[in-house]
Amino acid sequence: MRNALRKASIVRNTRETRIRGALRLDGRGAYEISTGVRFLDHMLELFAKHGAFDLKLHAEGDLDVDQHHTVEDTGIVLGQLVSQALGDRKGIHRAGYFVMPMDETLAVAALDLGGRPALVYKDLVRTRLVGDLQSELVEDFFQGFVNNAQANLHIKVLYGRSNHHKIEAIFKCFARALRFACSKDPQLRGQLPSTKGLF
Repeated sequence: MRNALRKASIVRNTRETRIRGALRLDGRGAYEISTGVRFLDHMLELFAKHGAFDLKLHAEGDLDVDQHHTVEDTGIVLGQLVSQALGDRKGIHRAGYFVMPMDETLAVAALDLGGRPALVYKDLVRTRLVGDLQSELVEDFFQGFVNNAQANLHIKVLYGRSNHHKIEAIFKCFARALRFACSKDPQLRGQLPSTKGLF
């Protein structure tokens, strides 16, 4: 199924979260984001700007219980938005990677939109909180994303001092790797980038 405009919108309601999201892949980095977790908002703003994606996302979750449901479900919705916006995935580059310096920190992300979910994640974060975000939940966010975007994603912080910089570098290089993977390859116009002929 083609999606010529390469955009998507989703409403996902569960007993734990209520999330509305809209994404345009070929955007200009515009964003309106509110999750109730301000550091997560900031990371998603960076994601939109560095990926040149237009992203609207509003989440209400049971933050009185824990951040887990809100953070993970936000990753799920982002993965669903990307998958829906890509449509049949014909003509895309499919894979992308980026190495991002963030002051004293260096991170790398490599991504394949080939239809098989897998996550390898190493962030070197050593504190329970970064801003107001429970840092261990960043991995759950990306697990939700890969499962629903049907993507392989490898993320690694090579080194760094600031835990803030480590997570920021991760979201920036993830955005830029995804931006390339989603972009159109003129040599593969109308074709799936796969010898199988399907994802």
